[in-house]
Amino acid sequence: MKTIPLGAGTAPNVVLGLMRIDGMPDDAVRDLVRAARDAGIDFFDHADIYGRTLHGSERRFAEALQLTPSQRAEVTLQTKCGIRAGYFDFSYEHIVESVEGSLRALDTDYLDILLLHRPDALVEPEEVARAFDELEASGKVRAFGVSNHTPRQIDLLRTAVRQPLVANQLQLSITHAPIVAHGLASNMQGLDQSIMRDGGGIVDYCRINGITIQAWSPLQAGVFDGVFLDSDRYPELNAVIDRLAAAYDVPPIAIAAAWIARHPANMQVVLGTTTPQRVTDAARGCDVELTRAEWYELFRAAGYTVP
Repeated sequence: MKTIPLGAGTAPNVVLGLMRIDGMPDDAVRDLVRAARDAGIDFFDHADIYGRTLHGSERRFAEALQLTPSQRAEVTLQTKCGIRAGYFDFSYEHIVESVEGSLRALDTDYLDILLLHRPDALVEPEEVARAFDELEASGKVRAFGVSNHTPRQIDLLRTAVRQPLVANQLQLSITHAPIVAHGLASNMQGLDQSIMRDGGGIVDYCRINGITIQAWSPLQAGVFDGVFLDSDRYPELNAVIDRLAAAYDVPPIAIAAAWIARHPANMQVVLGTTTPQRVTDAARGCDVELTRAEWYELFRAAGYTVP
């Protein structure tokens, strides 16, 4: 498994997201995690809101795995906070309360990484800084980051937050790639692709500032549109994916992951599947080094313009 820089260390370029495990039996959770570990994935992504109840998926993970202290030390546990019923909350009280709940649910003394889940329009950076300082000083959180944040939103946090923000989790797939596509058509009048939707070049911003992009929903066609693999809405794209999969002797899902992994920003691919074989198959793609021509061919086949 290829590793990429993350904060002061390194991490695998594939992450297993565990949003959907609440309700799965112990054996199924263990099989899923075992498939990830066998593929070289030791990085697991959670959030306080994942599951049928608050902290449900975190609790399900801990109950099924029952990690010993030595096993806990072998994995990276990342979780997110800030989304509440009907609103977002980056207050000191909510961040600390959420972390305490995650620690209990995950049955661990510390989180490797805490992300702020979605931007809070009412954010007060000093409140976030106060929470981060306390959580770091107590050893409860070792690193911090954000999710779905624009460059200016990150800059605002950094007016008070002193810890490095090591990651930004953003939606990205071959067919949902505005954060990549805009830069290729930024001065083309009348083209929808030329509209900047990320607040100022978030991919370049993260590269400049040493922030690792974690690509969530890497197989989603759009925000709520289902997957693009084998979809009759993307016949040209799937034809290219199938041809490249045959050429590299990998499953088609591996090519979808390889397209993200090929980007020199050294992104992490966040898988959300609960099927062990799909984890295995997707992970194979992160060792595939697509050529520039192949990367752009997939991009064009997904419907984007290459001027």
